[in-house]
Amino acid sequence: MPNPTPYQQQPAAPQPPTYQAPKQKSSHLWFYLFLLVLVLFFAAAGFGGWAFTSRQDYKNNVDQKITEAISVANEELSATKDAEFAEQEKNPLESYKGPAAFGSVSINYPKIWSAYVEESARSNSPLSGYFHPGFVPGTASDVALALRIEVVESDYAVELKKFENGVKNGEVKVSPYTAPNVADTVGARIDGEILRDKKGSMVLLPLRDKTLKIWTEAEEFRKDFNGIILANLTFTP
Repeated sequence: MPNPTPYQQQPAAPQPPTYQAPKQKSSHLWFYLFLLVLVLFFAAAGFGGWAFTSRQDYKNNVDQKITEAISVANEELSATKDAEFAEQEKNPLESYKGPAAFGSVSINYPKIWSAYVEESARSNSPLSGYFHPGFVPGTASDVALALRIEVVESDYAVELKKFENGVKNGEVKVSPYTAPNVADTVGARIDGEILRDKKGSMVLLPLRDKTLKIWTEAEEFRKDFNGIILANLTFTP
């Protein structure tokens, strides 16, 4: 029988299993990176395609585009020159001065306008003037005249009162007005629908026991009304 050894090695204790990180998280990361690369690729491809198309369009149509640009520039230049020419054609200004009995009303107006003035002491409107570019339409016409002037046998307060309803309805705006060359007389300026279906500007000024009315029946003439007519208006109160 064999002799027993003084020390007999004991069997090794079992080791705990080694932990392995799951591979799922890593695979998800690669998937997201792939999607990002794919999106960037298509974005770059789309931008490149747009740039190439634009470049080809410009290359193929450059002559047409240049022609169109020149045409637009010429039209704008022509419109500017036409406007400048139209302003120059107004000078030198024509003038009208009414009888002393009706306040010696004096105005300047563009030379390209025609004038028709009635002066009659036996009328309710002893002075009635019509001014318009080219020719003066008939009194029964619906044309919005560039300028009208009237001296009426009616008190200033009576004439101003006629616009009360228009102010209430928001059809006109009334404000105090003094002619630049007749600083001692205060009247009123009315802007808006001064006549039925006609929008413009009118000035009412007291003239002794009468009223001086001066107006334009269309907004397109307001610049001349302000800068030429009213700027040069004189009368004897």
